Amino acid sequence: MAANGALKMATTSQAYLEGDKVKETKSLIAELCRHFYNQGWVSGTGGSITIKVHDESVPKSEQLIVMSPSGVQKERMVDEDMYIMASDGSILSAPVAKPTPHKPPKCSDCAPLFMKAYQMRNAGAVIHSHGMESCLVTMLNPLAKEFRITHMEMIKGIQGHGYYDELVVPIIENTAYERELTESLAEAIKAYPKTTAVLVRNHGIYVWGDSWISAKTQSECYHYLFDAAIKLHQLGIDWTTPAHGPIQNSKISALAPNGSIKPSRRCIVLDIEGTTTPISFVTDVLFPYACNNVGRHLDATYDSAETQQDIKLLRAQVQQDLENGVAGAVCIPAEDAGKMEVIAALVTNVEAMIEADRKITALKELQGHIWQTGFQNNELEGLIFDDVPAALEKWTALGIKVYIYSSGSRLAQRLLFGHTKHGDLRKFLYGFFDTTVGNKRETKSYAEITASLGVDNPSEILFVTDVYQEATAAKAAGLEVIISIRPGNGPLPDNHGFRTVRSFSEI
Repeated sequence: MAANGALKMATTSQAYLEGDKVKETKSLIAELCRHFYNQGWVSGTGGSITIKVHDESVPKSEQLIVMSPSGVQKERMVDEDMYIMASDGSILSAPVAKPTPHKPPKCSDCAPLFMKAYQMRNAGAVIHSHGMESCLVTMLNPLAKEFRITHMEMIKGIQGHGYYDELVVPIIENTAYERELTESLAEAIKAYPKTTAVLVRNHGIYVWGDSWISAKTQSECYHYLFDAAIKLHQLGIDWTTPAHGPIQNSKISALAPNGSIKPSRRCIVLDIEGTTTPISFVTDVLFPYACNNVGRHLDATYDSAETQQDIKLLRAQVQQDLENGVAGAVCIPAEDAGKMEVIAALVTNVEAMIEADRKITALKELQGHIWQTGFQNNELEGLIFDDVPAALEKWTALGIKVYIYSSGSRLAQRLLFGHTKHGDLRKFLYGFFDTTVGNKRETKSYAEITASLGVDNPSEILFVTDVYQEATAAKAAGLEVIISIRPGNGPLPDNHGFRTVRSFSEI
């Protein structure tokens, strides 16, 4: 402790602050900012750079920090414009104010973000660039949360990467003020332990390295790779695959002739349980409501054409179940046995079907009609994951058509999305599919959906589900598939081979 205290006193002394090592670092920052200005990275007073004072006698975590100021023309900075900070980010020395028209001195707005790179990655230098290519590359796909590229020579200039590796750079959303990016940048650093950079959409990039040389080298390589991706994009070449062939089913959208976004993915088909909606809502809310109200519903609507059709479907299903020895199935008496006897048998069968969570049309049709009453009477409200509405709105804005495919009836699907705390979400949905097109675990069902949507190739459809068997069936039909990981979902097989997401914001 005494040694550390003495070291801190030594590095914060006036003599040390005015010493050669600090002066050299100040001068280096001014020189680099002039260079970066010529590269287009720090124009309009934007961008910034910070470097630790290299001193082998001082542990890296305790080294002083030199940082460029904010709101200053970076190409005209001099040594005296720099801030000197302790390792904890506290300011030890600030520049003297200059006469008008110069603004009063102000430390870089990037300071909190720079400190995250120092603290979380033990960086020796951090560069914040507003280079045009680092901005544009985040706009190619407005929904992408990552930039990916592989099989490019300049990837070798990124720490820990080789030519054959896939380089992945996280993208965070921009905010009105730089400091508001601090937490999202920290989360990205934590989530991507291999990354040495974070892109900020419509803004720029933060790059760090063990030294200023490493940070500068990597910054140059990142900007080169972003520029390459943009140019390959314009040529219709996919930079995310080893072959670099024509863009076909890339997750990056293609540009239409007028410059607007034209997605290569034309349709998205969503499952409900475990994908858009918690499984617990179905099992703990909807199923009990249907089970508790099936008798009341049948009694109140018994003579209606709708309920008589439901009873007809249930009779046929129960007869099939009895022939197959399905547990819980009981014979439904003929009509002349009386209304109450028929309803009692129907209730017994329906309760057994719900308990077994059977995905059959007869049950789903009746459940949909029971739930309709519940939604109309405000006894039920659809529960949707909070990330779903924003994603539906974005996909619709991009011209992507979104559909639902669930074992629940189409009526039940419309009710669920039509009555949520987010309002009526059906305006973002183009259609609904249920088990009338086929079992969700059968490939032919997805072939039928493909034919219904009228796409040229099934790979133009993305299917999102939480069930491995459904994902396998859809993949066999040629659809692109993503598995949804949500709280309460069941486990997946090891090495299942599918991409997974925990939020629609990742799609």
